[in-house]
Amino acid sequence: MKARYRNLCIAAVLVASAVSGWSVFVFAQQPTFRAGTQIVSLFATVMDAQKRLVPDLQQGDFEIFDNEKPQPLSFFQNETQPITVVIMLDTSGSMTMTLDLLRAAAEQFVLRLLPADKAKAGAFNDKIQIKGTEFINDRDQLIADIKDLDYGNGTRLWDALAISEDELKNVDGRRVILVFTDGDDTESHNASLGKVIDRARAEEVMIYAIGLESQVFNGQRVVHTKPDGGLRKLADETGGGYFELTKTAELAPTFTRVAQELHSQYVLGFTPTVLDGKVHKLAVKLKQPGMTARARKSYLAATEKPTQ
Repeated sequence: MKARYRNLCIAAVLVASAVSGWSVFVFAQQPTFRAGTQIVSLFATVMDAQKRLVPDLQQGDFEIFDNEKPQPLSFFQNETQPITVVIMLDTSGSMTMTLDLLRAAAEQFVLRLLPADKAKAGAFNDKIQIKGTEFINDRDQLIADIKDLDYGNGTRLWDALAISEDELKNVDGRRVILVFTDGDDTESHNASLGKVIDRARAEEVMIYAIGLESQVFNGQRVVHTKPDGGLRKLADETGGGYFELTKTAELAPTFTRVAQELHSQYVLGFTPTVLDGKVHKLAVKLKQPGMTARARKSYLAATEKPTQ
């Protein structure tokens, strides 16, 4: 598997020469990690004990651990970074009575996209649907796409996430998937939880997941459904959040919360000292008591130099 130390955004200014074989960059507003500079990047969401987002922290407030060994930060930024996001919604049969509320909640996320953000809407059931060929910032069109999503029966959850990763494959900058479902994967043919996680790790895709417990009449009796247990692991591994809801009234506030988190994350980076081709564990900690950081849990320490 080829690792990517991903270009986070667009503009950078080269201001110094190489030090010990590593190129040194000062980043103008948005960081770019070019060939010759291998930097492991993390986007960290910081919350206090009351789960409130914490702004205005400084570089010295953070600690990063690579396989439990502390690493000096070589990059830090607390400015909002543009995102490119696939909004992937479960429109299977169990969602029939909730689809209008789901669409309205997803619209709340779209309305909170910033001018530099781009998105694309999709749906999954026994089929998988992606609206549009390009990522766009046109909110009216994105809302129209969400309203036009088709519905069906089964739940191809992992296949839908794999196709979302396909959509993001050639996108520069921050890449995010926001997925919603109320049930287990029942019909995926090509992908699995493990494959989705491995690819997200290699391609540095952050996945946010929203799950809803619901009750559905299947024609004979009322069936209680729960979101797939793999969603939490998927979000934890990639640094995204997982939200499990019990009431449809929680949908809109939760989609809004995801937008707030994505626009409130810190960018952290360090230069890896060991490139052994293995998966390394990552941990981000805060020096201030009562605060926690959520970021991706691992990266692939590839021996190849990063590509531009």
